[in-house]
Amino acid sequence: MSESRSRYALGIQQIEKFLPHRAPFLLVDRILEIHPVGDLKDYSSNGKVGLRVVGLKNVTYNEPHFAGHFPGFSIMPGVLIVESMAQVAAFSLYPYLVPNLDTGQVSRSFQVVLVGIDSARFRKPVVPGDTLRTETEVLKTRGPLWCFRCVGYVGEAKVAEVDLMANLITGEKK
Repeated sequence: MSESRSRYALGIQQIEKFLPHRAPFLLVDRILEIHPVGDLKDYSSNGKVGLRVVGLKNVTYNEPHFAGHFPGFSIMPGVLIVESMAQVAAFSLYPYLVPNLDTGQVSRSFQVVLVGIDSARFRKPVVPGDTLRTETEVLKTRGPLWCFRCVGYVGEAKVAEVDLMANLITGEKK
């Protein structure tokens, strides 16, 4: 497999072209790696098990949730850690939906909608100044339903893990 096929590095401009989220709910700052599997011209779920994505979220004190979670002991809420992981996992579709990486134009309308959360565990607090590195892997697919294993790290320490299910909705956005 060639390096250009096996690894993608995306900055915030490419992330914003791909995800509909915006501040303060855009919870991924960089995609470090995407390792696609199968036919890149096939955006269906066929043959995508094992696809991996690695992304980063830089956690800063000026994020609005830290004002109340918790005063004097700021920690990133678990629900936002899971949302950040889900946003990274959505990039599993990137190599298939963005045929022209130079312009970053998405080939068709789509949404990735979170439909399930299982086995969530929060091992250590994520605090301002941390960089949350999320590693995701596609575990299984069935039609538009995709299942992911997501693990979050700060440095080498595992801070969170979760199994997610998402539905890929294609067609015109309403």
